[in-house]
Amino acid sequence: MAVVVVTDSSASLPAELIGELGIEVVPLHVLVGDTQIREGVDELAVDYAADDVTTSAPSPGELRDAYTEALRRSRGDGVVAVHLSRQLSATWEAGRQAVRDMDAAESVLLVDSLGAGLATGFPVLAAARCAAAGGTLAAVYEAAVRAAAGSRTFFVVNRTEQLRRGGRLSTAASFFGSELVSKPVLQLVQGRLELRDKVRTRSKAFAKLVAAAEEAAGAGPAAVGVQHLAAAEAAETVTSQLRERLPQIAEVHIAEFGPALAVHLGVGAVGVLVLPGGCG
Repeated sequence: MAVVVVTDSSASLPAELIGELGIEVVPLHVLVGDTQIREGVDELAVDYAADDVTTSAPSPGELRDAYTEALRRSRGDGVVAVHLSRQLSATWEAGRQAVRDMDAAESVLLVDSLGAGLATGFPVLAAARCAAAGGTLAAVYEAAVRAAAGSRTFFVVNRTEQLRRGGRLSTAASFFGSELVSKPVLQLVQGRLELRDKVRTRSKAFAKLVAAAEEAAGAGPAAVGVQHLAAAEAAETVTSQLRERLPQIAEVHIAEFGPALAVHLGVGAVGVLVLPGGCG
């Protein structure tokens, strides 16, 4: 058969690519009061600013079931599971527990994508394309690890309160005092979300976002991802500017943040991911 790639629903890849490449997706959970939503499975309107909305990782049992099914599909060739950053979610740790509970643990390899959203999706895509080309378990694993290490991700958010409340961002003093009159530009560094810059206006924040992506891409080919939450016009503008300023875009993916990430980023968030060299 072929190595099967598993990920979680934060990866934000289009359904046609998931189907074409046989990627197994495990839903993250969004909790609205006493109601639990499986991202990508259950439908329910979510007020992302509400105090009673939070998120949770899949259980080790859910992941074990997904890995077991993927291993069956691979007919013994193995499974590579790529999940969002362990600094941002308990999903990777739940995956490690799931692997420990399996009889064929040596055939399931875990990768920390060091990101979230398309920053997880691009390593997944690199791994799945390697698998589709006949790559061995080791080769598929290495493809995911290289893509995770090489990607650079930047975000503009309207406010950092939801990120701080969820423990995804430092509560360092540098965030306080001026947030109401500034727009934070964030970046992922080794899987951790950090402040990169603060500017006065949203337009200047987007200019910083595009400049950071241009610097990260370099002069060679690159894959680009743009994500947003209820900010389609801004995402289109950023994408247009990136197309103009990056000479060798290998592929572009535009997606809306799913509920599990939207809860923490808030309405109006826009993110850009750059992977120099592309996704394989």
